[in-house]
Amino acid sequence: MKTILNYFFRGILIIFPVALTAYLAYSTIIWTNSLFNNLLFSWFKYEIPGLGIITGFTLTTIFGYVMSRTFARPIVFLFEKLMTKTPFINIVYNSLKDLTEAFVGERKKFTKPVIVEFSEPVGMKRFGFITEDSLSHFGLENDVAVYCPHSYNVSGNLYIVPRDKVTPIKTDPTNFMRFVVSGGVTKTHV
Repeated sequence: MKTILNYFFRGILIIFPVALTAYLAYSTIIWTNSLFNNLLFSWFKYEIPGLGIITGFTLTTIFGYVMSRTFARPIVFLFEKLMTKTPFINIVYNSLKDLTEAFVGERKKFTKPVIVEFSEPVGMKRFGFITEDSLSHFGLENDVAVYCPHSYNVSGNLYIVPRDKVTPIKTDPTNFMRFVVSGGVTKTHV
């Protein structure tokens, strides 16, 4: 019986990540395809598999291209001004915009992987990313902001850490983030 349970758990270790990844990818594709097919269904009588995904990708790319052109910048500026001045909406909009830019924008923030050493318990360390080198605007001249993502989650904690408790790591930030988010089970290449 112990051998059977051992094989069962080995099977779960292989099937679970593959099945969950496939399910999330499938759900995302179906949702995207359904969304854009419903938008296009009024124009076409027949549902064409994959048309929604292709249309969504194409429209997003065209939108990004048009909004990056010079003539569209005043429109983008007015829209952003409206979003940042509207109460409650400005909190959500600014947070999501900053988070998105931290990963894919010109102002990427997760580019400085570090080890943070805590004094209690003695010897405890945590991986993170320096997101702000200077906190002098808070009166914290000798501190830095370090974001420590949680494993298997889309959250994390922001710590204000004395600069001398932070050790930079020479590694690829993308692989480092993958390592931290996977709980240390993903192998990173330096």
